[in-house]
Parts: sequence; structure tokens; C-alpha cells
Amino acid sequence: MFDTMTATKTVGAVCGALLVFLLGNWAATSIYAMSSGGHGAEGESTQAYTIDTGAAAPAAEAGPAIDVPAVLAAGDAAAGEKVFGKCKACHSIEAKDGTGPHLNGVVGRPIATVEGFAYSDSMAAHHPAVWDPETLFHFLENPKAFAADTKMKFAGLPKPEDRANLIAFLTQHP
Repeated sequence: MFDTMTATKTVGAVCGALLVFLLGNWAATSIYAMSSGGHGAEGESTQAYTIDTGAAAPAAEAGPAIDVPAVLAAGDAAAGEKVFGKCKACHSIEAKDGTGPHLNGVVGRPIATVEGFAYSDSMAAHHPAVWDPETLFHFLENPKAFAADTKMKFAGLPKPEDRANLIAFLTQHP
């Protein structure tokens, strides 16, 4: 039942199938090649086309200027205690550090000077400066803008009133 002719047909079928797969692979890589030939420097991809959507996007408008001293003067320590609830996970107002340094006496203290706390390089670079209310006001708005590699993962307090209230609360804890 298994003669020479059957073996020849089987080998021919396997070789034919292999040839079809090899030719298909060659055709596919020719058509869908991701090489950079003629499309930029070696290893560099360039954009084939751009779509013009009209005029360029307008520049982002800056918000209204904030009168920081006036906002700070209107700060409410009682409301600031509620805002401090967002800080309690990492900071305390007692003389013990948590994930972040303790904040008692922070207003008027030189930046990055809590003994035993490992500050990031960008925070330590501010060291001669002091945490005055205006500096805290800007830091609390966006900590990453103040110190790029700060360990503080908190995004900041966007509302000026919240920042002023928190600073008023922290001022009461020397």
C-alpha cells in the first residue's frame, strides 16, 4: 500500500508547500518592509506625509495674575486644617518624619534642612532659600515645577485659596 509513487508524491507535496511558504514570505517582506531605504538616515523613521488641519493652535492663555500677598492675607487657618488632610498621608505637624518631612515650623525654615530626611537633588539645590509664605504658595501649586525630581508625588493645589489657607494653618504650627 505504501509504494515508491506514494512516497514521491508525499515528498513532492511537502517540498511544494515549503516552496509556497518561502515565496509567500519573500513577497510579504518585499511589500511590507520596514527598512529606511530612502526614508531618512539609517535607523531613523521619517513621516511620510502630514495633514494640514488649518491654522496653528492658539497659544494657551495665561490665567489672570494672582495678588499673592492679598490671597495669603485672606488665608483661613481653620479651612487650612481641612486642606492639610490631603497632606497627612505623608507629612505631620509634629517633629516626626513620615514619607515626607515634618511640617511644623516649615514657614520661615530654610529649604531642605530637616535633619535626617533624604531630599532630592533638585530640592536640596534650593537650600539657601527659606520657606516663606510666597515660596510655599508657588511650591504648593505645582511641586514638580519647583523641584523637578522631588520625591513628593502630590500634584499640587490648583486653587489659590486652598494654598493660602494651608499656609495660614502651617504658620500656626511653629
